[in-house]
Amino acid sequence: MTPLLLTAACLLAITLCYVSLCRSSPYGDCRKCRGFGFAMKTDRKGRLKRGKPCRRCKGHGKRIRVGRHLYNLWLHVYRDGGDTPAKTPAAKG
Repeated sequence: MTPLLLTAACLLAITLCYVSLCRSSPYGDCRKCRGFGFAMKTDRKGRLKRGKPCRRCKGHGKRIRVGRHLYNLWLHVYRDGGDTPAKTPAAKG
């Protein structure tokens, strides 16, 4: 195999794996709170305690994946008709 063909095959495999991941699990853990939904704090004695809710995921701990978000945007544009002009009846006369 040539290096170009091997690179293309690897990119295709990575893309298909990510598409299947976005389809099977559209929500991933929040990167800021690591899926907890809140920040961890320590008190004066050094014990961990619950902090404020995460602002990114609003305390849920899950965020939509980038690939799934792009797919949802494409789907809304496709359903709405995209850039096709609206059909207007021809004026008579």
